[in-house]
Amino acid sequence: MSVVTVRYFAGARAAAGVDTEQRPAATLDELVRGLADAHGEKLARVLPACSFLVDGTTTRDPALVLADGATVDVLPPFAGG
Repeated sequence: MSVVTVRYFAGARAAAGVDTEQRPAATLDELVRGLADAHGEKLARVLPACSFLVDGTTTRDPALVLADGATVDVLPPFAGG
């Protein structure tokens, strides 16, 4: 199992209550489920709308295997104008 760095942005950061953390996970799906379990309903509601960057590459593939030491950015939809 890999240990990855998770960085939260905007609404995901507010829902998680932390900026960054280390989490064990083998796949993106396992990571997302673990984040929802660890941080509760508030983050669980935000995660389905999020985009994920794994080492700078956008992915939504839940089966993506995470390398040990990878960085996963959790990006909720941004409002702007």
